[in-house]
Amino acid sequence: MRQIYLDNAATTRVKDEVLREILPYFTEDYANPSAIYSFAQKTSLAVEDARRKAAELIGANANEIYFTAGGSESDNWALKAAAEAYNSKGKHIITSAIEHHAVLHTCNYLEKQGYEVTYLKVDEYGKVSPEELKKAIRPDTILISIMTANNEIGTIEPIKEIGRIAHENGVMFHTDAVQAYGHIPIDVNEMNIDMLSASGHKLGAPKGTGLLYIRKGVKIRSFIHGGAQERNRRAGTLNTAGIVGLGKAAELAKAQMQSRAEYETKLRDHLISRVLSEIPYSRLNGDPKDRLPNNANFCFRFIEGESMLIMLDRLGIYASSGSACTSGSLDPSHVLLAIGLPHEIAHGSLRLTLSEETTLEDIDYTVDELKGIIKRLRDMSPLYADFISNKKGA
Repeated sequence: MRQIYLDNAATTRVKDEVLREILPYFTEDYANPSAIYSFAQKTSLAVEDARRKAAELIGANANEIYFTAGGSESDNWALKAAAEAYNSKGKHIITSAIEHHAVLHTCNYLEKQGYEVTYLKVDEYGKVSPEELKKAIRPDTILISIMTANNEIGTIEPIKEIGRIAHENGVMFHTDAVQAYGHIPIDVNEMNIDMLSASGHKLGAPKGTGLLYIRKGVKIRSFIHGGAQERNRRAGTLNTAGIVGLGKAAELAKAQMQSRAEYETKLRDHLISRVLSEIPYSRLNGDPKDRLPNNANFCFRFIEGESMLIMLDRLGIYASSGSACTSGSLDPSHVLLAIGLPHEIAHGSLRLTLSEETTLEDIDYTVDELKGIIKRLRDMSPLYADFISNKKGA
């Protein structure tokens, strides 16, 4: 059966170049990089080389990169440690209503610890308003955390302007760049970013490895205690192979970003054009222009996203839905609700995220099959039947 993987926002295939780079660190150069004997020198140097490559991708210094187990840990570390370190100034945090749950659930936790969190609303495209951000800042605001690009609808936020506003008001700025790191240009200095979270498996590196960029001078304490690794800020034996893989993936992303983005954008726009022109009662979610090169998110009226995913899966097309019903919840995506979609439309969502390995033939096959799936589902929908009947009667 033909297999088309269109869920690259969830995870990516480990790149061949990355795999070749990391294999020796499992079986040959397996020494603990923190050890002092000569056998560990190669692993230690490999970790530091990866740190340099990861830093160069965002215009940072190598000594500002701290390796973690992934984006969720990095988000937790940034928010919890900043809240603890700066609580003498205040206990007010600003974020947005469409953040990843790694940020939202951490904010919920901090609220229970006595912190106050402002959740900024977004517009119909999922964008945060810089003017609303300015209004939300108070004398006791200690942290602003706004994602670089949304993981569901692909909208890219005005990060440079948000960073400027934060610094003009003496507030620290963190961004969850898990979906953006390696996919779009980021410069932590130009964008006034104080902390940035990223994850290796979103750009062709292994799962279980991420990073937190912490600007020099930012007062952030350890998140995991137990050892002196990562300059006394993150205890635990370093995942050498994963770190080397993240470094190699960052190196490749830096070299290939422009060409890959151009290719993916061309495919993405072709996908969007076909879906919107050939499938009635469909809509694109997210900003039509300021969006990640590989992201297309749609809603289809009168259907359930879960049924659509199952039928796509049977055809070897692997995608995801903005609806959380696939994880046992009846509630649709918080992101889709935040941009103003009613429940009944938000439930019929589909996220297709491409890679440089996706082909035009993959896209056309997917759209051709999707058209038939949606027609079959609507033919079984009493809501659709009533809608068509009322439309004819009008």
